[in-house]
Order: sequence, then structure tokens, then C-alpha cells
Amino acid sequence: MTLWNGSFPFYPGTNACFPFDTTRAVIVSVFLSMLATFIIILPGIRGRGRLFWFLRVVMGLFVGAVVLTIQFTRDWETGWVTANTSYKSFSRALVNADIGLHIGLAGVNITLVGNPVNQVNETINYNEHFAWSFGADYDHSYGEGLEKGLPSPILYVAEKFTTQSPCGVHRQYRISGHYASLTLWMAFCTWLISILLFSMPILLYGGYMLLLTATLMLFSLLFFFTARNTPKCPIQFGPASLKTEYGGSFWLTLATGLLCLLLGLGVIILNSVQPEKLKLVFNLDEGKGEEKVRDKSYLPAKPSSSVQDVLMVPVGELCEVTATQL
Repeated sequence: MTLWNGSFPFYPGTNACFPFDTTRAVIVSVFLSMLATFIIILPGIRGRGRLFWFLRVVMGLFVGAVVLTIQFTRDWETGWVTANTSYKSFSRALVNADIGLHIGLAGVNITLVGNPVNQVNETINYNEHFAWSFGADYDHSYGEGLEKGLPSPILYVAEKFTTQSPCGVHRQYRISGHYASLTLWMAFCTWLISILLFSMPILLYGGYMLLLTATLMLFSLLFFFTARNTPKCPIQFGPASLKTEYGGSFWLTLATGLLCLLLGLGVIILNSVQPEKLKLVFNLDEGKGEEKVRDKSYLPAKPSSSVQDVLMVPVGELCEVTATQL
């Protein structure tokens, strides 16, 4: 085994991460485009209903964007550690690097960033994804990483999640991620139904569907919670230990689920206690008022007092008056 340009020949170049997640960028762009379209329509809405309509649009698009985006995020559980560790197999070279572990519903991301980035004549900036969804083979991805000659810290962390690892966390994370993803897809469907019901408008059933959306989102957190609290093997890099905590996607899902829960309960309670205020929020009172005005415009005019007096004269008297004139 000989060196070539200061590195071992069977190690390829670094697999650097893309500057941003393209899937998340597409989803956010679509929902922002929809929001911009609704903002253009906003001046055409009259009266105080404009503010309520804008708030409903923002809330609805926010919930839909969150439910759809967190399906593809990889920060449900995250952890970082800075350590001096060996960089490659069969080498005594040590590097100082930040090692990150990012667990999502469909797999795990392991990052390795050097401090500084350029060390041992290489650029240390890795981001490797190992999928464990039902359509992927985690062990096969790990085997490919071995063949490519990935850095030792990445392989060491990835090995903890293999099916043959004594840690035994692969099956729990895989099943929990699958069911959490399934409940989130169901939550996205119930969110769509609630939007349709609110636009029809069928407010009470829209509130029920929004409440069901919140329930499904909270259930997805419960599924992931079972995997998060399983006993894990320690991930040690010398004296430093890599420990994980709940990530941004977990807390965002929790906050959005609680928001849907409050909104759904608010719609149901207002519908039973003060339906007039609920109709005001959904701009239903103004339409009814216009219908009443239109209905009154088609009613015949009230007869004058003179006509009413003539109609109230007895028929006999009318005949006598007529005979006198003749």
C-alpha cells in the first residue's frame, strides 16, 4: 500500500453535502407561491373579513407545509461531538473534527467536518445518508460505505445502527419511523379534508377534522418516542461521547399538533356556544346580510294608509255610496 498525492489510493474524494435539502426547498417554494397568490387576491376582499381570511390562509398553509415537510427532514433526533479521532483505517493520523448524528424517519445522516476543514492534505467535509425505510437495505448501504472507504468515524457511528449490531436499535427505529410517517400522511389527508370543509362551509365537521389532524400528529410523536427511549450503546470517541436529543422536526411537529388541537377545539366550542362569532370569523354573516337585503328588495311595497282605509270599508257601504252617485 503506497501513498498517492498524500492519501491512500483506495479512498475516493470527499462526499460533501449539498448546501440545502432540495426536497424541503421544493415544498417550501410551492407553499410560498400559494401564499403569494392569496396575498395578491387579498385586496379584493371587503370589510373586516379581510384580516380573518388572511389569518385562515396563513394558518392553513403553515400546517400543510409542516405536515408535508417533516416527512423528509432528518433532524428528528440530533447530536454533535467534537473529538480527536483517527481519520482512516490503517493510518495513525488523528484529526480534530465535529461528528454529527441526525436521525430521521427514513434513515440516519452522519456528518464529519474537520476543525479546520483542510487537514492531512484533504478536505474533511462529509455527509453520508444510510436509509432504513422498507424500500431500502441499511446493511447494503453500510457495505457500500465500507467499499468506498469512508472515514472511520462515519463507519463507526453507522455500525451502531446495523441489524447485526449488538445495540439492537435498528429494528425499533425502522418500525417506529415507518408508523410515524404513516400517521403523518394520514394527518396530511385530514388537513386537506378540513380545508375543504371550511371552504364549503361546514364549520363543525371542519373542526372535527382539524382535531383529528392534531391527534394523528401527536401519535406520530408517540411512535418516535418509543424508539428514542430504547437503550442505546454508547458512541465514544476517546473521552468524548456522542449523545443525541430531540431535534427541530420533533419540536415543530409537537407545536403544530398543539396548534391544530387548539384551533379544532376552538371551532367546536364556538360552534356550540357562540355560533355568530364563529360565522363572523369565516365571513358568513356578511353574506347572510346581503341575502336579507336582496330578499327585502323583492317584497312588494307596503300599501299607503289611504288604501288600507278603503280596503277596510264594509262591502255594504261601498254599494250604498255607489248607488247614491248614480
